[in-house]
Amino acid sequence: MRISLQSQSLRTGSQGLSEWARDVRETEIEPACSAILVCDVWDRHWSKGANLRLAALLPRMEDLLNHTRSRGFHIVHAPSDTLAFYADSPARKRIAELPPIPPPADAAREDPPLPINDQDGGSDSGEDAPTAVWTRQHPALTIDQDRDVVSDNGPEIWTWMQHTGIRRLFILGVHTNMCILNRTFGIKQMVRWNVPVALVRDLTDSMYNPACPPYVSHDAGTGLVIDYIEKFWCPTVHSQYLFGL
Repeated sequence: MRISLQSQSLRTGSQGLSEWARDVRETEIEPACSAILVCDVWDRHWSKGANLRLAALLPRMEDLLNHTRSRGFHIVHAPSDTLAFYADSPARKRIAELPPIPPPADAAREDPPLPINDQDGGSDSGEDAPTAVWTRQHPALTIDQDRDVVSDNGPEIWTWMQHTGIRRLFILGVHTNMCILNRTFGIKQMVRWNVPVALVRDLTDSMYNPACPPYVSHDAGTGLVIDYIEKFWCPTVHSQYLFGL
């Protein structure tokens, strides 16, 4: 099965100057050796704007999880800081009880600064300070207790991937400039462990306030973060290619 992965690289333009250009590469994948990681799709967020944008993404997220699961993909749900809610669930026990396999040493990797300023917390709806109000993953997303797993721990997810034979990881969820990049199971860590990883670019959102640099719309800010990931970290994929499997 083939999908199109998109990245960006520097090339010499017509004026002899370096410029970023998109590269699209057709890649063969095996569903049985692939997983989708759902990052921090909580039941609620402290930012009203973040809640509203997530609500618009949830139906397609659920459809994609159901579709890819039916094709043999593995699913790991990673709603950080809420694992007490899942302590007795089969999906949590399935991964927590695996014999640990230590991850490799981190590969050296440059970490350029983000193209947006999110130091105010990134809310565009007027909230002053971040507050942890989440208690579980959003109930709009199904956790298949017979097949899926629940974890918010990078080394634990690495262990699960090794036991399950997973060789490729797709990440969707929120928020691109924060959790998706920086969690212990996020893109940066997976790249440092040399895991082939890709962001599902149409099923994500950023925490960015247009009142902060570079003073663009929220959607444009999210686009800048996706560009940053394609340039410096890993490729992205549109969900339409995963639906096409």
